[in-house]
Order: sequence, then C-alpha cells, then structure tokens
Amino acid sequence: MKWPVEHACGHEVVHDLSDRPADRRAAFARWLTGRDCTDCWKAARDADSAGKEEWLAAKRAAEQQAAAEWAARFGMPPLEGPERALDWGERSRHQLAARAYAALVAEGTWDETDWALLEEKIRTISRAGWWIDQRDAEGTDLPELLDAATGSDRGTENPYR
Repeated sequence: MKWPVEHACGHEVVHDLSDRPADRRAAFARWLTGRDCTDCWKAARDADSAGKEEWLAAKRAAEQQAAAEWAARFGMPPLEGPERALDWGERSRHQLAARAYAALVAEGTWDETDWALLEEKIRTISRAGWWIDQRDAEGTDLPELLDAATGSDRGTENPYR
C-alpha cells in the first residue's frame, strides 16, 4: 500500500502504509500532508537544536541560581549524593517547596507557623535522589511525602555511607 504524499515543505514522498489498518491509511496520509518530509524535518530539527540547547542551558542556570538563593535564604542544608545529581536535586527541592508553599499557604489554609514546621521537615531530607524522585509531585502532597520518607533519605554524619 504505497501512498504518494505531497508534504507541507513541497516534497512528494511515497510512503508505505501497509503497516496501518486499511481504514486509517487515508487519514494518516492526509495528516502527513500537513507535515514536512522526513529530510526537511530532520534538517530543521538539527538547525534548531543549537538554539534549544542554549535556551535550556540558560533556563537551567536561572533555575539553579534561584534554588541556591532560596537555599541560602532559608537555611537549607546542602544535598548529598552523586555530583551529577546535586544541582538537579537542589532545583527539584526548590521547585517542589515553592509549589507546596503556593498550594498550602498562598492559596490554601495554612499559616506561616504551619509552614515553618514543614520547612523543618524539608531540611531533614538531604538526599538529592529523593528530591529528584519527587520532582513531579503536587505541592499539596509534600507533607505526606516528607512523613513517609524513610531514614535512608535523611542525612547522616557518616561520610562513608
């Protein structure tokens, strides 16, 4: 089942649609007409990847600076873990704490006293991997997540642990 498709870029490509059910081939071919051909798509992606990499690096640097400033301002301890996970863990901790503050205090029913107690629990989790694992959690879930954290997620004075 070969279908000639004129792509949005102007190139005509014959696509083998035999792997699609017969009743879906025409719709897929129509969808393909709104897209660039594979070669043009790859060329555009490769040309744009440098810009995306620069944008992502700038975004990560801004997030890292905000996380470092937050940690210093509120006395958060440095995180422990592999060197490659520390920055990511710091950003994840800051972002989750910010979401929690917004949901629980700014938009919720908590007062600053309630938040101060949660902030103390935040300080007890020093493993970068734990914060990375929780990076997609809802802010309202942070109190429960901190309560469920095991002793292995809490800091230790043992440098060989």
